[in-house]
Amino acid sequence: MALTHAELLNAIDLALAGDWAECEPIEALVAAGCGGDDSSSEEFGSPANSDGDGTDSVGAYELGRGAGGQQVYRGSDLSYAMEITLEEAAHGKDTQIRIPSWDICDTCRGTGAKPGTSAKTCGTCNGSGTVHLRQGFFSIQQTCPHCHGSGKIIPEPCVTCSGAGKIKKQKTLEVKIPAGINEGMRIRSAGNGEPGTNGGPAGDLYIEIRIKQHDIFERDGDDLHCTVPVTMTLASLGGGIEVPTLSGRAEIELPEGTQHGKTFRLRGKGVKGIRSSYPGDLYCHITVETPVRMTEHQRKLMRDLDESFRKSGDRHSPNAKSWTDRVKDLFK
Repeated sequence: MALTHAELLNAIDLALAGDWAECEPIEALVAAGCGGDDSSSEEFGSPANSDGDGTDSVGAYELGRGAGGQQVYRGSDLSYAMEITLEEAAHGKDTQIRIPSWDICDTCRGTGAKPGTSAKTCGTCNGSGTVHLRQGFFSIQQTCPHCHGSGKIIPEPCVTCSGAGKIKKQKTLEVKIPAGINEGMRIRSAGNGEPGTNGGPAGDLYIEIRIKQHDIFERDGDDLHCTVPVTMTLASLGGGIEVPTLSGRAEIELPEGTQHGKTFRLRGKGVKGIRSSYPGDLYCHITVETPVRMTEHQRKLMRDLDESFRKSGDRHSPNAKSWTDRVKDLFK
């Protein structure tokens, strides 16, 4: 007899609150009053764990059953952090990385058993790789805790691979960094993650990009920013200066009386992002440097210049005049 929704919910609460009565081989997953096929559900593996070799494991997926009724698992994805320079990010790069891989153990030829012995069928799950946890009519399917889903028990494990049937090694991958890639973007390498279980497919490798701090430029999307120091005399008299770009040098013409903080924009001198149809711009921020460690002769020249400015009134320092007037208004 089919159960109502309220009766089902109550049964689930009671089952979760109680102790599971027994653990037995699974033959079918049956819940009274519940229709439909539950075979399409996915079970996520453990969260990401660092393997100490530059990669992180990102969990696995249960894919159902393979030959012999064993549970088939997709291999865990791997995450690899790659640090590149701003120039490499802007122009692209072909490089190589070394990641962990698994090869069949030569000693046991992949069986996991000591030579001369063989694996035996797990007595807990009878080779199915799963067990059935049941409380009344409510049941849950779980991986067998003894054989861990393989359906086999190895009484005498291979001493070379400790029963795994495979040995962890390192392999080299060719990686193409696309031009315009930015901080935090990921490159997917299909099938280069951890191997699957019981014939399941391998996971993927995700290469996460980290960009080193640049000595001159700061990136903001597709735009670049840099600080350009100039002398007080050059800012006062004006003149041309050379500034660096990622593709060479460019020239900026400073007008007479350039103030500290003035920004000059060089169109198209930024980075052409992966999804952009044209490159960004380069913003050059001017900083006017005050002279330091002057000689006595230089100090005298500065004092003479200052006296000349004072005699000419406020026309040489319009911002100072405006600021002084605002201060006077504040204290009226």
